Amino acid sequence: MLDQISAFLKENPGTKARTIASRLGVDRAELNRLLHDCKDKFEKDSEFKWSLASAEYRIEFGGSGWLTSGDFESAFSSTLPLTSRHTAVVFVLKDGCKPLLEFVARLLAFCNQLVAVGKVVTLNFEGSKKTLSYLDRVGFFGVLDQAIDVLPQRPSSNLSKTYQGNNDGVIEFRLIDPAAPDTEIPSLLRNSFVSCAGDSYWQAAFTVLAELFGNVLDHSDTASPGFACLQFYPKARKIQAVISDNGRGIVGTLAPVVPEKYPHIAEIMASAQHSGVALLTEVFKSGGLSQVDTDGRGIGLKLSGDVAKKFRAKISVRQSDFELRVYHDHNGVQFGHRLKLAHLDGTHICFEFKLDAASKSA
Repeated sequence: MLDQISAFLKENPGTKARTIASRLGVDRAELNRLLHDCKDKFEKDSEFKWSLASAEYRIEFGGSGWLTSGDFESAFSSTLPLTSRHTAVVFVLKDGCKPLLEFVARLLAFCNQLVAVGKVVTLNFEGSKKTLSYLDRVGFFGVLDQAIDVLPQRPSSNLSKTYQGNNDGVIEFRLIDPAAPDTEIPSLLRNSFVSCAGDSYWQAAFTVLAELFGNVLDHSDTASPGFACLQFYPKARKIQAVISDNGRGIVGTLAPVVPEKYPHIAEIMASAQHSGVALLTEVFKSGGLSQVDTDGRGIGLKLSGDVAKKFRAKISVRQSDFELRVYHDHNGVQFGHRLKLAHLDGTHICFEFKLDAASKSA
C-alpha cells in the first residue's frame, strides 16, 4: 500500500486522508496508520492535507523589527531539524529583520550542530544583506562551520578582523575550545561590560561572566568548541552577553549523579512537571550541586542568579529541549520556562543587563 500512496501523492499533493482512501479504495483506518507511522515518507500540513515528505526543512525569520530568542524557538514546528529525516535545512532571514545577539547565538549553535550530524545547511541572506553585514562585523562567520552554504555569498570575515577590539560595545564571537579554553574571554567580556555600564559594576560583571564561562566548561563534556560574545545596544540601554557550548549541558551532566548525591533534589525532580527545569531551578536557588566531589564547585549559577537579583538582570539558560529564565520583578526573583523546544545539545546562556534598571537598583 505504501507504493500506492506514494504514487498517488506524487500526482496529487495536498490531499486529505479520506480522499486518498476513497480514490485508492483502501481502508481509511489502515491508511491513517500508515501515514502517521511513516513520517519519513509523508507529511501533513496545518489543514490536515498530506503530501510526500520534502527532503528540505525550511525556516523563515523576518518581517521588520528585532528578532528575539523567543522568535527563534517559535519558528520550529513539531518536526525538529536535528532529529528529523530531512537531509537539508535552510534558514532564511527576510528583509528588515534585526536579530538580537541571543537569537544569533542560537542560530549559530543550531547550524553547527546540524552539520555535525550530517545535514546540508544553508543560510539565506539574499533578502537581508544588512543582517549579513552585521553578522560579518561580529565575527559570526569565523565561528560558523565552513561546510555551511551562505547566500548570496559567504563573507571573508574581514570586517570582524578589521574592527576587532575597536568598539567596547562589541566582543566578536570567540571560540571556546574545551581542551584549551581561551582564559582571556571572561576578562574581555567583563572589560567591555564595564566600559558600557560603568566602573561600579566591575565586581558584578566579573562574578557573572567568569562564573558562567566556568559553568559552560564544567558541563560541556565534549571536544566540540563553543563560543562567547557580547553586544551593547545603546538605544535600548542594555547589554547581552552569550556563552555557549555544544556538549551534554548542565542538566545532562548533573542529572545522572542526583539520585545518589542529592536524594532530596531527586524527589523534587520526580514530582515536577519537567525534571530538567526542576533541577536547573534548584541549581540557581541553592547552588553547591556538582558532578564532582570538590569543595566550592557548583556555585557559579547561584552566584550569577544573586547578581541578577541585585541588578534586575535576566538570565536565560537553553538546554536540550527547554529553556529556563531567571529574572527579577517587584516580588523578587522569578523563574519561567519554555518546554518542548527543538532539540539542541549543550548549554546556551544569555545574561541581559538593563542599564536603567541597574542604576535604580544600585
